[in-house]
Amino acid sequence: MTSWFRTYYEDEDLWLYFEADDEGWAARQIEVRRKDSQPVTAASSAEVVHLRDHADLAAMGRYERQYGVLAEGPMDGWEHQPEAAEIPAAEFERLWSEARQALGDSA
Repeated sequence: MTSWFRTYYEDEDLWLYFEADDEGWAARQIEVRRKDSQPVTAASSAEVVHLRDHADLAAMGRYERQYGVLAEGPMDGWEHQPEAAEIPAAEFERLWSEARQALGDSA
């Protein structure tokens, strides 16, 4: 079952928002700086897989510079992270749309 949640990464002062797939892996990830609410990451596993299978390393590099790097591995234990909470799908979609617009959605 797809789930949506947020955590806080104190070392970098970032809110991390995740859409996790049925197996608990990040399907989409958003990172937003807490101090100024500016998004720094809005990466999608579907886009990463497509680039891996249909493009070259340069295209992957451009994607990562524009949208950041997606977390790898299962999201187990997220609920034990600082300020962790489930969020509604609609809230994630709003944040995703805002982040992609701010980062120049061209993927």
